[in-house]
Amino acid sequence: MAIVTVERLTKSFGSHEILKGIDLTVEPSEVVVIIGASGSGKSTLLRCMNRLEEPTSGAIYLEGVDITSPKVNINQVRREIGMVFQSINLYPHMTALGNVTLALRKVLKLPKKEAEERAESYLSKVGLADKMRHYPAQLSGGQQQRVGIARAVAMEPKVVLFDEPTSALDPELVGEVLGVMRQLKEAGMTMVIVTHEMQFARDVADTVIFVHDGRICEAGPPSEIFGNPKEQRLKDFIRRVTH
Repeated sequence: MAIVTVERLTKSFGSHEILKGIDLTVEPSEVVVIIGASGSGKSTLLRCMNRLEEPTSGAIYLEGVDITSPKVNINQVRREIGMVFQSINLYPHMTALGNVTLALRKVLKLPKKEAEERAESYLSKVGLADKMRHYPAQLSGGQQQRVGIARAVAMEPKVVLFDEPTSALDPELVGEVLGVMRQLKEAGMTMVIVTHEMQFARDVADTVIFVHDGRICEAGPPSEIFGNPKEQRLKDFIRRVTH
């Protein structure tokens, strides 16, 4: 069964329609990378997928359960759909360990010792074993984003959504975050990633989706999308971002 199924999804803000009927399926352990120009609706799609934005119409299913239903437990949904944001959103008054532990205790209700052990394990996995007691202000942007990834993945969700996780970082710090995401792929994590990093999309995606003006214009494996794009709009986009 697919982890995520999106059917005929639309989203409008007032009279402005952002998403115009999106259909999308994400299989277990699949990495779906969404590309497209700024303003094409990529981030809105992700925010609808974990209900940070309410879809205007259509449905989203998580392992067959309609998470757009009014009866759904939204907190349960957010436990199972992790999110890594462009703006990293760490609590400045908490250490890296505290930031990762917080939801484990408050949401999953893990005992303090168990929550800390799990947080330590995930911080080690993102290469921050020696930075657990540091506060965000003592960490580089790349290290802060790796804490953000550990925080999302420590909840052991069914899928993790990444909304341009490197766009706020200095260029020399981008690689360390993308490296952690490559490791997550190797570990079998199901991911949906909005990114402008085209080489990363080529290397890591199982499926690349090109969104233009609120619609999916083209979708396929990276070899097809980058090597043999069919739509002129996609050809133009690739030419712009790779030169």
